[in-house]
Amino acid sequence: MLSEHTLYIVATPIGHRDDLSARAIELLQHVDRIYAEDTRHSLPLLRHHGIETRTLALHEHNEASRISMVIEHLRAGFSAALITDAGTPLISDPGFRLVRACQQQGIKVSPVPGPSAVTAALSVSGLPTDRFQFVGFPPAKSTARQTWLQALASLPHTLVIYESPHRIVDSLADIVTVLGAERRMTLARELTKKFETLIHGSVSEVLSAVKADANQQRGEFVLVIGGQARSHSTEPELNAGYAQAADLDKTIITLLPHLPIKTVARCASELCGVNRKTAYDRALKMQGR
Repeated sequence: MLSEHTLYIVATPIGHRDDLSARAIELLQHVDRIYAEDTRHSLPLLRHHGIETRTLALHEHNEASRISMVIEHLRAGFSAALITDAGTPLISDPGFRLVRACQQQGIKVSPVPGPSAVTAALSVSGLPTDRFQFVGFPPAKSTARQTWLQALASLPHTLVIYESPHRIVDSLADIVTVLGAERRMTLARELTKKFETLIHGSVSEVLSAVKADANQQRGEFVLVIGGQARSHSTEPELNAGYAQAADLDKTIITLLPHLPIKTVARCASELCGVNRKTAYDRALKMQGR
């Protein structure tokens, strides 16, 4: 089952301990080492499944310094597994530097798929999943968060966002401000755990439900938000395609803090293939003028 000189990327449960697959259990029992984001968090799960493999910490603060040690271990003919606190490693979690270094050194990296909060939330959202975009955690500060959301506002496909309990109310309020109160969404809280909650409705309805119940402000959150509904804009350039409109908005938002608005319009016009007046009018609107 195991291959020498191989790093396995192993998905672990996002809540319910018994969601660890049979293949993952067997592999974690037989690799030479397990690298975990937080050993204190992972050891109870491993012991629950009878896994006694030596476990070492590998997280965002020590990943760079651990890489050479891991590669030396793998080159010596051993195997190892990388796990995160919950779900699939590298999805808003450490590990990509290690994986990239292994690839550069010709060391095999093999996935052991399993739980992911992104796909779990999507599957119960009732929103379109033929195309979606995972955008991770938003910025911590409201001003930066609203700018970040503005770049996503015109996208026609479903968005998936992670959020923490101490910012959930403020983030939902900013989503109302930027994306609109009537945008459809699902809030998924504590997926597969004892107090799992799913709240479906408009963004304003979800915000009201969360504000009304302090218990709904605890735990881990995945926000699944519907894309921008089709509109009949009178701006012909932007009607050419939603992808073009989204690219234009993203370009303008990126450039506005650094360049005069006329320069922004000229650059955005050339980069996104719209006429300069359309880009200039859009930039004025996004600047609030």
